[in-house]
Amino acid sequence: MQLNRSTLGDLNVFVALARHGGFRKAALDMDVSPSALSHSMRGLEARLGVRLINRNARSVTLTQAGEELLARLEAGFGEISEGLEGLNRFRESPAGRLRINVLSDAARLVVGPVLATYTRDYPDVQVEVVVQDTMVDIVGGGFDAGIRFGGRVPEDMIAVPIGPPLRWIMAASSSYLAERGMPSDPEALRQHRCIGFRMGTGAIYRWELERGKDVRALDLDWSIVVSETDVALSIAQSGGGIVYCLAERVQPLLDNGSLREVLPDWSSDGEPFHIYYSSRRQQPEALRALVTMLRRGASAAINRQDHSKGG
Repeated sequence: MQLNRSTLGDLNVFVALARHGGFRKAALDMDVSPSALSHSMRGLEARLGVRLINRNARSVTLTQAGEELLARLEAGFGEISEGLEGLNRFRESPAGRLRINVLSDAARLVVGPVLATYTRDYPDVQVEVVVQDTMVDIVGGGFDAGIRFGGRVPEDMIAVPIGPPLRWIMAASSSYLAERGMPSDPEALRQHRCIGFRMGTGAIYRWELERGKDVRALDLDWSIVVSETDVALSIAQSGGGIVYCLAERVQPLLDNGSLREVLPDWSSDGEPFHIYYSSRRQQPEALRALVTMLRRGASAAINRQDHSKGG
């Protein structure tokens, strides 16, 4: 079979369908219509004389022939991608597409602040940031990298810390504390309305509190459970209860008086954000530049914090 531009395009469609498991998600990723992808697949299967996918109303699965072809294509397209990526060594600056999957907290605290500078310094790189708090297979999802808390990074990935350990604190509105009173110690939290947080793994996060060598991990009777920090903060501002979150996320609300810190002697330091990527793939130059910029931005933030504390 002749390998022309049309066939290569249709094979790329097949790989996208296999990755996303359906026409709709693959079409969104490729910015085309599902009907266009379906037409491409029918044409490819007709030319090959072999069925590659099984279609149903919501998803697609691979036939045995499709699975064998996919394994070959992933290896081949991987070699092509690495070959094209190698050309970046001969450019003045990286070029291409960079896709990263990021926690919502990390997107606001570490990624968003550097992207304007990054796109200005590297105008030939197209960046796509997918904000997602659930755990994902970044390789299977077609991402170059992910950003998660250090303890949540898969073991087979290369992980680079971004910034210092993250401080976790509790906060509530003045109206809530006027109604229910300030808790006197961690155990008193059991008598309060506390807002639980369901992590991307599906588990509800226990509140980890520290004061010197005294360490507590509280699994409370949550009055509300959410899966996104902004929602938790909104509930807390409305007097809905006590929230436990990253100090950097809640600091603006503490500064303007919307929230007050609860049990300030009982905070906790956790793993920093880590950017991670596959150990089995060549690191794109565009990603290398982003990692450097993220780490530089985190260092600058630390210096600003230290300066403000000293002043």
